[in-house]
Amino acid sequence: MKFFKPTKTFHDAEDGAVTVDWVVLTAAVVGLGVAALATIRKGTDSLTDKINNYLSSVTIDTN
Repeated sequence: MKFFKPTKTFHDAEDGAVTVDWVVLTAAVVGLGVAALATIRKGTDSLTDKINNYLSSVTIDTN
């Protein structure tokens, strides 16, 4: 039947499925990147505070 041929062609096409796979994969990679940056930022904030406290306590003799 000629009427159902376009419907069958559309049903058998897999181009959209590949696009969905790439979107999900990209979202996962971006999510992991954001999680990694959040973890690194927490550690660098702590280190920055320690360095700031140390440098604030040091005096320089200019005599």
